[in-house]
Amino acid sequence: MAYVATRGGENAIQQSEQLFHDLRGPVTPAFIQALLQTMPYLVDRVMSEAGLYAPELAALALAQSGGDLYESVLLLRAYCSTQPRLAYAQPVQSADLFTVRRISAAFKEIPGGQILGPSLDYSHRLLRFDLLDGVQTPSEVTPAAQAANKVYPTVAAWQRGQDLIAKLPTPEPFDSLTTPDITREPVSFPASRAHRLQALARADTGGTLALGYASMRGYGLTHPTINELRLAYADVKLTHPLTGKSFSAGRVRVSQAEVVSTGGGTPEKPVLELGFCATLGWNEVKVIAASMLDMEMDKPNPHPAHKEEFVLYHTEAVEGSGFCIHFKLPHYVTFSSSMDNIRNVRESQTRGMFEGIFVQKIVKPTTGNSVESTNGHSGTSAGHVPTTEPSPKQDSVKEGSA
Repeated sequence: MAYVATRGGENAIQQSEQLFHDLRGPVTPAFIQALLQTMPYLVDRVMSEAGLYAPELAALALAQSGGDLYESVLLLRAYCSTQPRLAYAQPVQSADLFTVRRISAAFKEIPGGQILGPSLDYSHRLLRFDLLDGVQTPSEVTPAAQAANKVYPTVAAWQRGQDLIAKLPTPEPFDSLTTPDITREPVSFPASRAHRLQALARADTGGTLALGYASMRGYGLTHPTINELRLAYADVKLTHPLTGKSFSAGRVRVSQAEVVSTGGGTPEKPVLELGFCATLGWNEVKVIAASMLDMEMDKPNPHPAHKEEFVLYHTEAVEGSGFCIHFKLPHYVTFSSSMDNIRNVRESQTRGMFEGIFVQKIVKPTTGNSVESTNGHSGTSAGHVPTTEPSPKQDSVKEGSA
């Protein structure tokens, strides 16, 4: 693909950027803190798709880009690429998460109980116009009579105990040098399990939902049920470089979803199939749709839109938005070449049309007159004389049918 450098427009570009900032309004520390407080789920989405947990920087990216999600994700990823990698955190187990929301659609009761946590799932979708008038109705959460547990066992672990889900393989010791990293090495297909889960964790929420929804509507091969959905805090545990002891460097918000479907195992011993996804921040829609896609991609002959290569390539937020936006760049050379091809084809067709036209003038013959040829000479020229008179049938032919 060819491009043409744009010259002489540096001042126009600067003024265009300045106009964007003027229309957006000032960005202040107070405004960034307000974003953190009032739009935590939007901040979480930017961190999730950027693959970097930095709430304040994510809010800054949103404010700086005027709320453009794709631009915010790009800003955060660009910043992340400039930072050194100081250490690798230890793997986090689901049963060790500090859980604030835990629900299951597969069972009415699950080990440890269901925890609704923060959610709008059961509220009326009505605009509160009183907020526009500055009316505030502060209310506090009523504490439960009994405090909830901090950690909960996974539903999948209970199902494995019932021999309903295949057993997990023995985990290998964690080694940062051998652990695949999608930010440092390209994905090859079929992708490793680590690469797939990393790609889904950073996938675009809208793209993941679109493909997941296609599966839900019947274009997929399964109709799964949410086995467990969690919103939680995960401890970032590091190993001290001097003492070798494990310590917590802080907590991050995480989401995870497990979906199950019948159809696994063998006809003699059927079991449940499991799909999984986890991501930074709290984003329920994304992890539900991505866990369904995780299950679909394991099918032997999935729908074309649910094949592993299609899903992982077309839910990449930065590459997808970047390729779409690049069409705004100058394409003068390629478009001019296409216009030349169109003109050449039209000229060749017109030339061939004129060269292929042969005009022939036909005059109806009459009795006693010679037949006039197309060159205007008599039919008796060159010694040719009609030997017979025209037949009555020929006389009866209407003019114009010759």
